[in-house]
Amino acid sequence: MPGKSAKKDKDVTFEDAVEKLESIVEEMESDDLPLEKLLVRYEEGANMVKFCGEKLKAAELKVEQLEESLEGELKARPLDIEDEE
Repeated sequence: MPGKSAKKDKDVTFEDAVEKLESIVEEMESDDLPLEKLLVRYEEGANMVKFCGEKLKAAELKVEQLEESLEGELKARPLDIEDEE
């Protein structure tokens, strides 16, 4: 159901999605899954990666829109997440 899935995505936080992705990876690495279930987990993981990427992009755009220059003017500035780590 498209409506239900869209609502469900709004309720999922970035942190929840990362946690789910980590559990999927651990399960896939365990070598205990038959091929059919492995493929299902792979698809779920790919969806989580896409979801997380979209959340990060939205956060990056919000930071760019809200950053304030020294003169008090709102000014977009690219955010380099790799420098922050």
